[in-house]
Amino acid sequence: MNRDQTASQLMAAKITKDASKQTYYTIRFLADKELVADAYRAYAYFRWVDDVLDAPGGSRSEKINFVSRQKYLMEACYQGLEPHEVCKEEWMLVDLIHNDTEKNSGLKIYLHNMMDVMIFDTHRQGILVSQAQLTEYSHKLALAVTEALHFFIGHNNPARRHEGRYLAVTAAHITHMLRDTYEDMQVEYINIPQEYIQSHGLDKQDLTSPATREWVCSRVRLAHEYFKSGRDVLSADQCLRRRLAGYAYTARFEWVLRTIERDNFCLRCEYSGRKSFAAGLWMTFRTLASAFTFPWIN
Repeated sequence: MNRDQTASQLMAAKITKDASKQTYYTIRFLADKELVADAYRAYAYFRWVDDVLDAPGGSRSEKINFVSRQKYLMEACYQGLEPHEVCKEEWMLVDLIHNDTEKNSGLKIYLHNMMDVMIFDTHRQGILVSQAQLTEYSHKLALAVTEALHFFIGHNNPARRHEGRYLAVTAAHITHMLRDTYEDMQVEYINIPQEYIQSHGLDKQDLTSPATREWVCSRVRLAHEYFKSGRDVLSADQCLRRRLAGYAYTARFEWVLRTIERDNFCLRCEYSGRKSFAAGLWMTFRTLASAFTFPWIN
């Protein structure tokens, strides 16, 4: 398949910049130059998928059909089949896979695991899910994000694959789910596991009860543990650009974790302070100090 990929490249860069300035500039300045366009596609494609799934008005069956089509398209492209009736956003995925010439690449791991994350999100809306399912959900997202980081940044300076390298992003996702617990609840995504809700007789809408705060506290402790282990793994990475990107990614979630602790484990409806100048300054210092291993950072 020979086609001009400029349109999907420009669209991907715009979607990324509009959605996340941090991601946009991380890719622009830290990704391998020859992989920048595909890095934008990799982020922007799933940003688009997520936005479609979160859009109001669509029925559950329509969302399931949509994400099922995306999985079919991904698998068809990896099998070398010619795509038909592809919309302009889907060309980001088609071009991305067309450019992936490595067997079992980090990009392929990213695409398959992130697609599984989207499918799980679609199916869990409106129902309670178990802790095991939520743990697998976080692990798949951590696999996806970490493998993308290693694929697009320092591609020719690979680090060994092992479970420890996924811990930092797992901690970030645990924090992400805590941060979005209230917002997700409004659209029928429940981030507290089924067995905990049932065993404690929780009202899943009540985020201030002692039992809910106890659960939040346990998740915060686990996230801290994973962040610490994950930072140790990152510190051993020989690629400075990858260390910078990894620490920048985790720093924004570490700030949220500190805020939850200061609130005595009562979750807020929103955490708008994370976009403030002071928060940005803290995250920048945390990132640079960690990447250059200043001894007073722990």
